[in-house]
Parts: sequence; C-alpha cells; structure tokens
Amino acid sequence: MVQPRHTDETDRTGFDETTNYLTRTLAKVVPTGLARRAVVVSVETDRDTYAVGDPVEITVTFRNRLPVPVEVPTPTSRRWGWEIDGILEATDERRYVSASPLTFPFRAGESKTATAVWNGTIRRSDGADLDRDEPVAPGDHTVTAFLSVDGGRARIEDSTTVRIE
Repeated sequence: MVQPRHTDETDRTGFDETTNYLTRTLAKVVPTGLARRAVVVSVETDRDTYAVGDPVEITVTFRNRLPVPVEVPTPTSRRWGWEIDGILEATDERRYVSASPLTFPFRAGESKTATAVWNGTIRRSDGADLDRDEPVAPGDHTVTAFLSVDGGRARIEDSTTVRIE
C-alpha cells in the first residue's frame, strides 16, 4: 500500500513544516556556536493585566538573524518550552521527554511562532493519583520562553511579566 506523502497530523513541537533538504544541507556548514547565537527568542502575552483565573495567551517567536540557514541542536526531543515563575508549563508534574537529540532548523532569516495558553493556575502533584490546580497569588508573575540548547543548563530565552489582580 502506498503511504501518503503528507498527513494531517501536527508537529508535536508546535510547528507544522515540511523538510527542506537544501536548508538542512546548507545549515550544516554553519558552526553550532554561531547558529546558537543567531537564533533569538521573544515572548509576549495578549495583555499585561489579568483577573485571577483568566487565560493568558503566550506567543513565542524564534528568529534566525542570519541570511543563511542554521540548525540549532537540542539535547532532547524538547526543542522549546515556557515557564511561569520558573515552573515548566505551570506544572510540577513529572515530564517524560525522549533523550533523543534533535535539531531546530531555520531557513535564512526565518521566524517561527508558537502559542500556548496558561489558565492562570499552577498544577501541583503530590505523588498520588490526584493532582490539583492552584490559582496563582495576585501580583506580578514572570512568563519565560526558551530554546533548550545544552541539556537544560544553557538556553536561549526571553521573559515578560504579567500582573494578576
């Protein structure tokens, strides 16, 4: 049976794209250190102030500043992520991420945008089967988006602050 060339499944990392073999080939010429410095991350939210429990739309943009393609290697299958006050995806639940390294390819000057929605709570896991969502306290909270480049020890990141009233 002939397999379809394209499917309707979406990319788990949030970017639907086809493989560009020319970009991948040319990107291998750019040294990894230069590729890491070429990619910048920016994060923004749809508003600056929210009521307790309001959803916060987070927009993350990754941009290759070079006029040539680059590939940024990531140590695991998690290419990027977001945090609220240092808590990954606003949960302390254990995350299972494949240890398989990947690359994050960019065409010359390309920008990639992803969105996430935070519901204004932190999911707490006490090790039992029950998890609970706790609303964050009113005040300022830091939203950080990152591109993991060294096993979580080093990353390219940006952050912004939102106020919960």
